[in-house]
Amino acid sequence: MTYPIYTVDAFTDHVFGGNPAAVCPLTEWLPTATMQQLANENNLSETAFFVQRPDGDYDIRWFTPELEIDLAGHPTLATAYVLFHELGYSQDSIRFHSKSGLLTVTKNGDLMEMNFPARMPVACEIPAHLLEGFSIQPKQVLRSRDYFLIYESQEEIEKVIPDFVQLNQVETLGVIITAKGNSADFVSRFFVPNSVIGEDPVTGSAHATLIPYWAKALGKTSMKAEQLSKRHGDLWCGIQGDRVTIAGKAVLYMKGAYKLA
Repeated sequence: MTYPIYTVDAFTDHVFGGNPAAVCPLTEWLPTATMQQLANENNLSETAFFVQRPDGDYDIRWFTPELEIDLAGHPTLATAYVLFHELGYSQDSIRFHSKSGLLTVTKNGDLMEMNFPARMPVACEIPAHLLEGFSIQPKQVLRSRDYFLIYESQEEIEKVIPDFVQLNQVETLGVIITAKGNSADFVSRFFVPNSVIGEDPVTGSAHATLIPYWAKALGKTSMKAEQLSKRHGDLWCGIQGDRVTIAGKAVLYMKGAYKLA
């Protein structure tokens, strides 16, 4: 059988920017092992699979090349783009059911706005290999799902060099580094130890942690964020109680089909 597949660049308004995600519509779930193999074959930071429910909502799952994860932002934005622009979804808001609960994506002008659970970082024990994994030392280390390293300036974020020999000895899905921005409210980068990803270009799920931290630190409920990877990403962020909103643009790079014997 053949199945449709799309590649969408998320959190950007042009191809070769933002973060590419593979999006795979299904009428019913494939075996988990098969979806994992497909994500590995795609070799992008995430592949999203989704199935429509009888009530019109969607179930969604995300896989990195190595494992299934519980929350992913840019492939959710990419999936919403495919539904809105390629599959004829006509309503203004899409409801996704996931391992992290209900997620919504809503049209907001020329942006698509995701609503995710907030993940405020808290104090934690600091592994030695984590600090040894970066060329510049942070001023503070916190943690939610991911380690959360706070720096003095955007310039430090731009100059930091990761050492994956050290980071690969840290047990974590990811490491966020962040500081106040020059033109944006805050900036960040995101690293994935023990993965082919290395540095993720733009990470929506990391902003579930970045937004509540910076909302409190800056005393703001609406913020502009930039992820400072080589591909660069722009995100418009907000906080509403224990939920965050993460908005961005997306563009289609490729569509086609894959064949399973």
